[in-house]
Amino acid sequence: MQFLAAVAAYPFLQHALLAGVLAGIACGVMGSYVVVRRITYIAGAIAHCVLAGLGAARYLQVVHGWPIHAGQGAIVAAVASALIIGMVSLRAREREDTVIGAVWAIGMAIGILFIAVTPGYHEDLMSYLFGNILLIGRGDLWMMAALDAVVVVLGLGLYPQLEAVSFDEEFAKLRGIRVELYVLVLLVLVALTVVLLVSVVGVVLVIALLTLPAAIAGQFTTTLRGMMAAASLLAVGFTTAGLALSYAPDLPAGATTIVLAGVAYLAVLAVKALLARGRNRTTSQPQL
Repeated sequence: MQFLAAVAAYPFLQHALLAGVLAGIACGVMGSYVVVRRITYIAGAIAHCVLAGLGAARYLQVVHGWPIHAGQGAIVAAVASALIIGMVSLRAREREDTVIGAVWAIGMAIGILFIAVTPGYHEDLMSYLFGNILLIGRGDLWMMAALDAVVVVLGLGLYPQLEAVSFDEEFAKLRGIRVELYVLVLLVLVALTVVLLVSVVGVVLVIALLTLPAAIAGQFTTTLRGMMAAASLLAVGFTTAGLALSYAPDLPAGATTIVLAGVAYLAVLAVKALLARGRNRTTSQPQL
């Protein structure tokens, strides 16, 4: 009740709730592709490269006076890293994991260097690293809404092609689908989704929010469309519940959200394991 009263009184909480909804919708759509195609490691590399864009944007803004927003730098870095990783994945599979790890580390290192040479202490950059949904303003919401629209429209509009390359690339080639093109499109959309989620839970925890709702939804659905719908609802529910539960004790909302999602995922796995064990015992009993 205290949280509901605060939401009605404070615009920053209203912004935070709306940001969680926007991020949750994109998270459910693209997180399902990530889980099905098993590219969590690639998404993790993209997420950590975002720090390079954030640091570079702040450096150009403070030192050289460029009118650039940190989120714009994040988009550029995320898309660039997605394209680099995508090209390597398609053309040099035997070195894919090494290159992904290198891009992951280099992106973080570049971000740290830019932050180090930029004068002053930048609290907003730290919020991008660890997440602070309460700092999202009206301008950030407009950018999130634009990214959300791009991700959802393309993610659903190109559903047949993206579904094909996510499940079976060879079959997609036989159907005449330009696999390399749509793999790159998929990775770019994942990159934009990562930028959306960074504002909510931060670079460190973004992969958990991207994958856990989809992983839970995958336990109860049999189609990719159903998985997307269920994952979106779960992601919105987790971000809303995390914000509500963290408000009164003044806990980090992003970390609270991930704890809820993680506990829910482990609980689902535990219940399914117990049910499967019960069925096995029933079928193994001798028939009289």
